[in-house]
Amino acid sequence: MDVSVVKPDEKELKDRGVNSWPIWSKEASKFDWFYDDTEECYILEGKVEVVTKDGKKVEFGKGDFVTFPKGLACSWEIKEAVRKHYNFK
Repeated sequence: MDVSVVKPDEKELKDRGVNSWPIWSKEASKFDWFYDDTEECYILEGKVEVVTKDGKKVEFGKGDFVTFPKGLACSWEIKEAVRKHYNFK
């Protein structure tokens, strides 16, 4: 399962309604996570490294649009406090 990271432009963000999505924030930390549903998120602040169960490492930060597929098991390492808009599908 792959984590997708792209740099959207303002039009793409507006078309998706990202600014109306809830915001989640967390301090620098490490934790395991499992996605029961597909999550899309837009990173407002911070720097994160995610390692999937099969060892793939993905880094993302401010300005990135990230999609986590349903069924993904991974480990999060928040290197700089993160704030993101998020949406579950």
